[in-house]
Amino acid sequence: MQSVDRALAILDILAVRGEAGVTEIAAELDVHKSTAFRLIGALEQRRLVEQVAERGKYRLGFGIVRLAGATTARLDLPRESHPVCARLASELDETVNVAVMDSGQATNITQVYGTAAVTTRNWLGQRTPLHATSSGKVLLAWAGEDDLTSAMDTLERYTPATITSRSKLLSELDMIRERGWSSTNEELEIGLNAIAAPIRGGSGDVIAAVSVSGPAYRLTVESFTAVAEKLCVGAAEISSRVGYFGE
Repeated sequence: MQSVDRALAILDILAVRGEAGVTEIAAELDVHKSTAFRLIGALEQRRLVEQVAERGKYRLGFGIVRLAGATTARLDLPRESHPVCARLASELDETVNVAVMDSGQATNITQVYGTAAVTTRNWLGQRTPLHATSSGKVLLAWAGEDDLTSAMDTLERYTPATITSRSKLLSELDMIRERGWSSTNEELEIGLNAIAAPIRGGSGDVIAAVSVSGPAYRLTVESFTAVAEKLCVGAAEISSRVGYFGE
């Protein structure tokens, strides 16, 4: 516990001073320089601190930003995703939504209509099943074991195309992780198709999904790959806006 306390104290010192050397940090902590150096090394491995080139001093690293992003990303999502969703809705001429995992379902928190939308149905705030929606499948593909197990227990059928087989759903989730996007072909409602891509927070975890949905006669299965490419670009932009800096 003492080492943890001292490591956190180093972060506080650098937050206040901006930069500090090992000697300064050791003096501030009232420890030997070797102890301070060891603690700094551990923080540096986690990218929580970084050395200022050729100056022998240290400052806070980008790992701090990633941790902060993990906390604030969900709060920032509606604001940061809206302009990207507006652009995608304009480019794709369909309805674009952002959804997050919410007690075993996907809840839409942002929505922008395309001009070609044939309906003004409002998905905002609506909770939708994970296994029967493109956003839900994305969230499931990168979900924790508990959420995945819970979802597998409630594979309700909504249309003849809804996936209700556990093995088939697991196979599709594997494919989603491999190619980086999901789709539904009239699986929630007859005549409604959708595609979704993952949004990552500062920690790199998938925190949401951005989707485009439209009538099956316009958002055809043949168009999925081309639309998904644009959607993935948008998802990456939203991810960067909420603190994800890539691998």
